[in-house]
Amino acid sequence: MRSVNQLMDLRGRRALVTGGAGHVGRAVVETLRELGAAVGLLDREPDACRQAAVALSNGAAGQPVAALPCDLRDEAQVRRVTRDAIATLGGLDIIVHCAAYVGTTNAPGWAVPFDQQTVESWDAAMRVNLTSAFVLAQEARQALEASGHGSVIVFGSTYGLVAPDGRLYEGTTMAQPAGYAASKGGLLQLTRYLATALAPKIRVNAISPGGIARQQPEVFRRRYESRAPLGRMAAEEDLKGAVAYLASDLSAYVTGQNLIVDGGWTTW
Repeated sequence: MRSVNQLMDLRGRRALVTGGAGHVGRAVVETLRELGAAVGLLDREPDACRQAAVALSNGAAGQPVAALPCDLRDEAQVRRVTRDAIATLGGLDIIVHCAAYVGTTNAPGWAVPFDQQTVESWDAAMRVNLTSAFVLAQEARQALEASGHGSVIVFGSTYGLVAPDGRLYEGTTMAQPAGYAASKGGLLQLTRYLATALAPKIRVNAISPGGIARQQPEVFRRRYESRAPLGRMAAEEDLKGAVAYLASDLSAYVTGQNLIVDGGWTTW
């Protein structure tokens, strides 16, 4: 029987992280590198992608993080960059999809009241949040199967499980677009589908975070924390354990699951 340290060891494994230049993505890349994996970092803006790759390469021993700029709205780009990642890393064992249109995304017709939300923003969010996960899994399937350790992790959201509570946002400029909740709900169902379609050689699971503390208005944070059983919003660090678990052999007999990291928010 292997020890816990042996089960979580990712040395020799190769990972692709979408949205790797973002707040959550950086925590994911750090986690995988700390456990020994070689990592390719995919993000939309080429400069931000390269800068994040350089910065994260300094955080732990091992190979430099590979920068892989890509617009996830473009199917051809996603397929090409997936092939590039496999070639650059020498294979692929892990995909973590955490890129997303979120509530703070600055796009016309997106983070606005419902009657002002546009089909164009809805479609763009679906391409990034949901469709790209399907394309990635399809394009990487052979490499993941060949690895012997195939693990796909997608980032859902509590808003893929429950509706946003509009009372939290009253008196602020914050908004939760319908397309965000719909795409995250779809992503959780895609997780279940892929878990069966890609079995037994590839495991597919989701992580659904609750609200993560950044620069939200104080009134929002107070309202949110008053409803969270653990009494606070999340930090990116709170997600590292979930990533380590689902990426490694700690979860070798786990697939089709959604690990909710929300401080108990959805327990009520």
